[in-house]
Amino acid sequence: MTTTNTGICAHCGESNKQAGITLQSQNTAEILEFCCSGCKNVYEIIQNEGLDDFYKIRTQAIHAPEDVPKSTLEELKYYDQPEFVKDFVYESEDSCETTLLIEGITCAACIWLLERRITSLPGVTNFTINHTSFRASLAWNKQAGHLSDILGAFLSLGYKARPFAINEAEQQFDRERKQSLLRLAIAGLGMMQNMMFAVPLYVGLINGISENFELLFRLISLFVATPVVFFSARPFFSAAIRDVKTRTLSMDVPVSLAIGFAYLSSVYVTMTGGKDVYFDSVSMFTFFLLLGRHLEMQARLKSNESINTLTGIMPATAIKMTGQSEQVIPVTQIAIGDTLLIRPGNVIPADGIIETGSTSVDEAALTGEFMPVNKGKSDPVIAGTTNIENPITVTVEKIGQGTRINAIMRLLEHAQREKPPIEILANRISGYFVALVLLICAGTFIVWNVIHPERAFEIALSVLVVTCPCALSLATPAALTAATSFLRAKGFLITRGHALEALATTQHVIFDKTGTLTQGNISIQSIEVLSGNKERLANIASSLEKHSEHPIARAFAEYAGALPVEEMQNYVGKGIEGVIMGTSYRIGKPAFIAEWLKDPQINEFSDGHWVLLANKTQLLAAFGIADKIRETAANAIDLIRKKHIDISLLSGDQPQAVNTIASALGITRFFSEATPESKLHIIKEMFNNGQNIAMVGDGLNDVPALAGAPLSIAMGSANELAKLKADAILLSGNLETLDLAFRTGQRTRKIIRQNLGWAISYNLLALPLAIIGMIPPWAAAIGMSLSSLVVVLNSLRLTRA
Repeated sequence: MTTTNTGICAHCGESNKQAGITLQSQNTAEILEFCCSGCKNVYEIIQNEGLDDFYKIRTQAIHAPEDVPKSTLEELKYYDQPEFVKDFVYESEDSCETTLLIEGITCAACIWLLERRITSLPGVTNFTINHTSFRASLAWNKQAGHLSDILGAFLSLGYKARPFAINEAEQQFDRERKQSLLRLAIAGLGMMQNMMFAVPLYVGLINGISENFELLFRLISLFVATPVVFFSARPFFSAAIRDVKTRTLSMDVPVSLAIGFAYLSSVYVTMTGGKDVYFDSVSMFTFFLLLGRHLEMQARLKSNESINTLTGIMPATAIKMTGQSEQVIPVTQIAIGDTLLIRPGNVIPADGIIETGSTSVDEAALTGEFMPVNKGKSDPVIAGTTNIENPITVTVEKIGQGTRINAIMRLLEHAQREKPPIEILANRISGYFVALVLLICAGTFIVWNVIHPERAFEIALSVLVVTCPCALSLATPAALTAATSFLRAKGFLITRGHALEALATTQHVIFDKTGTLTQGNISIQSIEVLSGNKERLANIASSLEKHSEHPIARAFAEYAGALPVEEMQNYVGKGIEGVIMGTSYRIGKPAFIAEWLKDPQINEFSDGHWVLLANKTQLLAAFGIADKIRETAANAIDLIRKKHIDISLLSGDQPQAVNTIASALGITRFFSEATPESKLHIIKEMFNNGQNIAMVGDGLNDVPALAGAPLSIAMGSANELAKLKADAILLSGNLETLDLAFRTGQRTRKIIRQNLGWAISYNLLALPLAIIGMIPPWAAAIGMSLSSLVVVLNSLRLTRA
């Protein structure tokens, strides 16, 4: 047998942090190394289940799983109680069904592994994962298996899963999405088939074809176009009827008239004989209009998914203290005045005050900053934040809609309800445009009914077809679709239709700091050795930090940390003390070290970016910690600044940390210690001063600002709620792509103006000719199609770099 001795964990691919954790491969004679017992256990499960192919097909590294505490497994047992799961588990006889939210999936291989592992569990009858939302549908026989065991299987593999209830609104959104796709598919199929039969008809008008073939083609076109009109185009007719009843005018009125009249006249000509039918124009017109509305609907539905993302942030259960006893309850049963036990690693389920204990709390959900905040007795804690180090008890002060995290949701909903001035202007103009179109069409019919009654309907229909805003309605969405596809291939995902226009007019870019301009992870940037050997001091520091749950401790994981530590003591918010090979050491904040030593050198490291290591006699080393600036940040800011766009930095971090990053990147205007409310206020103040703002952020604390900014861009690694509320997502994390996005936005605006110019010119030229009877309906339909084709081809130029 041989040992790999690579220093790399065989499961997660991280460097080994502990010694002596090995396992013999079942397929080879190798002795595999693991960074922790969690990775070893998962590897064993995967091998025993015959799922070794997981390591061959995965495309991304996975996180090392944490050991599952016994208390967590005990809490899962509550999911086997009917009254506990009645809101999200649906039972029918012996069968149960639920939807799961899954955390930790990084690539398709994770889905492959989970589907095979969970499906093999006793009692599981069906388990599938949605590759986009990472939600899973689970069905099991409650007589043969338990939900707690299934959820425990996820934890044993390093993933987290919990059931949640799909609300009625989301079910309605899902029905709308499916219905829209079906209408679009039928219209697309009808358009393609009708164009295939229309070409011989158009050619036949010139060269002549037999009447039998012409009738056959028309009957087939009628058969194909009928479901397009009565099913796909139904929303236009329903909206037009609603507008007529409410005495308002929208684009649905002329669209419905054009589709309806063109279809009815084509049916009449097909049955009685005549020159022109417009089944192809009807189908094509319906398809392109539905496509634009489907894209708009997708953005609207995506926005409404945020409520379920918020559900994913909050825990499903809480531990209520009654005297000395503990009781696990659903979060919906928490009442003001309850005392809750919050263990390390647990998310705090309600706003409250710490009654007993001291710890550090990760408030990244609200501030976006990586450094935990020290909390003690009588300090406030907020729902959605995470307890890091020690158990605490909390007296509940606010629940449900009264919590801070729900206040953030209300802020962003209010920001989204506010319509930009250009949208208000467009809505106002569209009403006048529709009225003008209908008046011209009606006037044309009346005049021709006096001059030449036999041609009145034909010419009025030509006018209505010519004025149908097909090319006009395509002018913007065709360009946006082409530009969106191009940018998506470059790692910049557009999620709102107005984003490209906003990119072209942006005057001021505001960056968040942590996770946006920086990587969002604490790392050791430098080591100053004051006494001793650098490698040994790093080993001592890592050995001590290995026993801490503080995020700073993770920065030392890259070092060996294999020395045994005795008499270890963790001083919350200060540091760690322990004995290694008979010598006492301390590592932590300068003030913590100063309790041992009176060394004046300590004052040189008091700016908050240093962790000191010392024994009882001397200062040994200083470790410089920081959130590393992204490699592309400096060049990206230079490229943006060359476009005469202002740059600002807006962060919830401390002034000194913000000043350091701003100075390094040459940013002269920056704000620190900003709350979600103050970020939104700053954005609105700048916008009211006439500046077109683009906000780039990544955290839940940035969500109100992202929603309130004219243009919001989220990082690919951002909080899911931030990504749902953003107008665009920087998938690659390469900030230089922002420069490409701004350039593409400017090109898109230019193409849109060209498209609008062509569409308006076509209408201005064709409308007078149609009014005087020089354009028959079939020519109007062809002209409308050619006009649309010009717009589409011009827009496709945006797909070239």
